Amino acid sequence: METMSESTFNRRIDDTLRAIEEALDAAASDLDYEGSGGILTLRCANGSQVILNRQTPVRQLWLAARSGGFHFDWDDAAQGWVRDSDGAGLLPVLQDILATQCGESVAL
Repeated sequence: METMSESTFNRRIDDTLRAIEEALDAAASDLDYEGSGGILTLRCANGSQVILNRQTPVRQLWLAARSGGFHFDWDDAAQGWVRDSDGAGLLPVLQDILATQCGESVAL
């Protein structure tokens, strides 16, 4: 497997986090978020947080939630981030976490 360049990795992370922010802006939800330096922190109404952040050395996107920590690799075939443990896509996983942890139904 060919390792993607750091610039390509950073562009994909930035595009992904921006798309999530735009989806949250368009949703009628109580989720607050703050993005900075490749870290996107989502704050649930119940006080809990979901954090997405770039891990440049390993070229992964990491997601931290109450249910655990998950690592996502870029998949060229899927044109998206997939969980390294089972191949699940980032957006469906994040939607499930937001529904379970935050009680929010957000289309991503």
